[in-house]
Amino acid sequence: MRTVMSQTAQISRRTLLKALGVAGGAAAVSGLAGCAGPTGGPPPGSVTLGLNRSLVSLDNKLNQFDAAVTVQRAVRQGLTRIGPDLTPVPVLADRFELTSPTQWTVRLRDDIHYSDGSPVRIEDVSTALEMYAQVNGSYLAAFFPEWPTVVPVDDRTFTLETERPLPVLDYLMANILVTPAAANIPEELQSGLGTGPYVVTASNRGTGEYTLRRNDRYWAGAPHVKQVQVRFVPEEANRVVGLRSGELDLIDTITPDSAEQLQGLPEVRIERVRGTRINQLFYNFRKPKDHPLAKASVRQALSLAVDGRRLADEILAGSAQSAVGPVAQTLNGSVKCGAYHYDPRRAKQMLEAEGINDGDLRLTLIWESGEFAGDTSVMEAVVQMLGDIGVGVTLRQFEAGGNISEWRQGRAGDWDILGNGYASPVGAALPILQGMYGGTPERERTRDTYQGYVNPDVLRLLDEAYAEVDPARRQEITARVQQVVWDSWPSMWAFVPNSVLAYRNRVTDVALEATNSYELANVGLEA
Repeated sequence: MRTVMSQTAQISRRTLLKALGVAGGAAAVSGLAGCAGPTGGPPPGSVTLGLNRSLVSLDNKLNQFDAAVTVQRAVRQGLTRIGPDLTPVPVLADRFELTSPTQWTVRLRDDIHYSDGSPVRIEDVSTALEMYAQVNGSYLAAFFPEWPTVVPVDDRTFTLETERPLPVLDYLMANILVTPAAANIPEELQSGLGTGPYVVTASNRGTGEYTLRRNDRYWAGAPHVKQVQVRFVPEEANRVVGLRSGELDLIDTITPDSAEQLQGLPEVRIERVRGTRINQLFYNFRKPKDHPLAKASVRQALSLAVDGRRLADEILAGSAQSAVGPVAQTLNGSVKCGAYHYDPRRAKQMLEAEGINDGDLRLTLIWESGEFAGDTSVMEAVVQMLGDIGVGVTLRQFEAGGNISEWRQGRAGDWDILGNGYASPVGAALPILQGMYGGTPERERTRDTYQGYVNPDVLRLLDEAYAEVDPARRQEITARVQQVVWDSWPSMWAFVPNSVLAYRNRVTDVALEATNSYELANVGLEA
């Protein structure tokens, strides 16, 4: 963990890259980055991915950052997946139909099997649901207001039964990856069979390196690329140098500075799409009632000190849009609720009205390196903005793989604001609202809420929305949920970044989707 005091002056990444001239020398950038750059180009018929976050598992029970989805679903698959238009697309199921308010009827495809040729069984689906429900600290569990029960009908057909209506279950099941029942446990799986286009031949969760080999028995037809190498390259400068040198083929989550450096190079292509991920400076809702941050008026006042337009346009160079609601506008069912305004004079007035004068309030802002592109520059700018209204800030930056999860839960140390990105892998606003803002007192006792956010009004509306089978009526309630959340000022500032992917021309058919993922089976190589 790195602690940066509020007045520390540091050179920005933009200045660093321009001063070095990324086109100039890999050695200079690699040395300043503090670790060795990538070595060794991809073998023939192979593609190498350079990820900005360490992939600690090829199972998604706990690990759900955006780029991981691409790799995880190349090994294991769900009944459905979220398609390019952010609606469910059949994968292992050829039928997924709401047959009554509390029942979905599902039929497995008759041609699916695991990489060893063994069939996919209904028991594998029911066991997968049990394991996702049992795992401690599950990211996906928050999306499910209740877990469905699997009831077999015949060898291929079963129903998913719930006590209350669950009209978005086809969205939710896209994230339940299936593996043989006998090999599934309530933990992140490090090995085992999948139905996907690739099989794992080597893995090292400590370094985040994996080797995937083409599954020649893939039920949908063998993929084009023989081998995929996955590497964790934490420093963005190293990823850029690796891409330029040909040691990496694809890199994800790059800043506008890096995209600018790569733009126009004949050997590199860049894809951009509007994303579904929302990045937030989220407040700690576990504060005692007498703490300033327990008041919505104080949270709003601090928000007024943050110049979101400057952060989006200058620091993030136009690669992001300030949020206008508690979830990304790209999600199905999202609505505009308001806007973040910059008014430092009013911010000071509101704080003074609460008895908070210059120097009275000091905050700790925590985040993990690589949480989003340009994260350090954003945090340093926020320190200055809050300093302008007399609020001091200490930055605590955690390295990838550190103990930030314990801090987030309040088990390792106290904090006030969290720089965090929340992936939206289900394509719809309602499950994301459930995941972030549907915390209950029971879940808070085990610290399984989203930063302590528990709001009875939100819980009531979420229950109504999930129980409503009429789509129009459900959307009305979903819109109300979003407004109630927005009015509670959960974030100092939030923004939705564009998804950006850079890759070499030798790689073909990369179709980046709004979820910042792509179908690895479709990727090819130039002849």
